[in-house]
Amino acid sequence: MSALRLTVIGDGKMGRLVHALAVEEGVVVTAWLGRDEVVASGISGETLGGANVAIEFTEPGAAAANVRALIAAGCAVVCGTTGWDDERAVVEQEVRAAGGALMWAPNFSLGVHIFTALVAEAARRARIAGGFDAHMVETHHAAKLDAPSGTARHLAQAAHAASGAVVPVTSVRVGAVPGTHELILDGAFEQLRLVHEARDRRVFALGALAAARWMVGRHGVLRLDDMLATSGGS
Repeated sequence: MSALRLTVIGDGKMGRLVHALAVEEGVVVTAWLGRDEVVASGISGETLGGANVAIEFTEPGAAAANVRALIAAGCAVVCGTTGWDDERAVVEQEVRAAGGALMWAPNFSLGVHIFTALVAEAARRARIAGGFDAHMVETHHAAKLDAPSGTARHLAQAAHAASGAVVPVTSVRVGAVPGTHELILDGAFEQLRLVHEARDRRVFALGALAAARWMVGRHGVLRLDDMLATSGGS
């Protein structure tokens, strides 16, 4: 399999961190395009500098256009931008039709992947036991644009699929919190809490870099589950 040649799309907190860690890990970074560079020069084979995978962390209003341009340029995409669900289904159909490659995830933390399975199982068991109400609380930094977060929606959907009950989500935006997600199962005289707390954004960036390495040479619309299901993530 070919080596990773990476372009980073986005110069916000996550884009800067992905770029810094990629350089630290010796990844060949062919280009780093922030908002101004994308507006001025666009996304094309030329501006990507020969990249075979791009990591896209931008904002909801830009993600669909960025992914379309990357696929048109023949570049596989790892996208961590949330809040563009209404457009994503159409974009995924276009990726399949074009023979491109896209991995989108609301959260690239491996801990969140484990947490999702725990949330689903807890919701299932609470349904069987009866007498519990479920609620999701998510807390992120004050500058986060989407609320609820993509991760919270994903977790609530997993709980709903397991229990059949709609799980409401409360969003808190405060300070510089990287991300905390909590499932509350409340009974008449007892309460269960499951919590995942991200202590550093590095966990998301490292997961995205692992996904970018795995995406080299692949095609289709893929999920983090697909990568983790392969032996050793390779």
